[in-house]
Amino acid sequence: MSTLLVIAKAPVPGRVKTRLTPQFTPQQAACLARAALEDTLAAVMATPARRRVLVLDGRPGPWVPAGIEVVPQCAGGLDVRLAAAFALAGGPALLIGMDTPQVTPGLLALGLDFAEADAWFGPADDGGFWALGLAEPDPALLLGVPMSVARTGQVQRRRLTGAGLAVRDLPELCDVDTPADAARVAATAPRTRFAARYSGLCAVTR
Repeated sequence: MSTLLVIAKAPVPGRVKTRLTPQFTPQQAACLARAALEDTLAAVMATPARRRVLVLDGRPGPWVPAGIEVVPQCAGGLDVRLAAAFALAGGPALLIGMDTPQVTPGLLALGLDFAEADAWFGPADDGGFWALGLAEPDPALLLGVPMSVARTGQVQRRRLTGAGLAVRDLPELCDVDTPADAARVAATAPRTRFAARYSGLCAVTR
């Protein structure tokens, strides 16, 4: 079985989900970030995997469940940090972020199945990607890909196919970056911690 990697920031006010302000305070934005991370890690824990690793920028807190390995992120751009995260796996791995609390164990299990795929690609509706699976992680597949721009996903997927890999796609998901994203994800995944936290905060800010 493969490794599940989650790359994330600790939910510290002023350091996470800054694009949710000013609708939400930095403390409220961090509260939503924590809920999203908790939902993500719960899905990871419910997915069969050889290892489950949280690659964290910041200090771990009580929101890390037992059974999750925590390792610090390296320095450098996001492409460098993603490549370093894959290097931790030592074999087939699926990497996701903390911005898709609607993710399910079923989706993660699909992206861990490399029987007929060399790579899995999960596009995000903002032009990026929410998941990347590699049967044989290679830093060259990530290094130099421009991150956090509208064409990130397009360039990353082209890098995979250009290397001759058989790429399969996961469903497109919405990353939670803006207040509009938060409202959309909360509405489509109403049973998540994120949706409950979002609803409670909206009731307070009205």
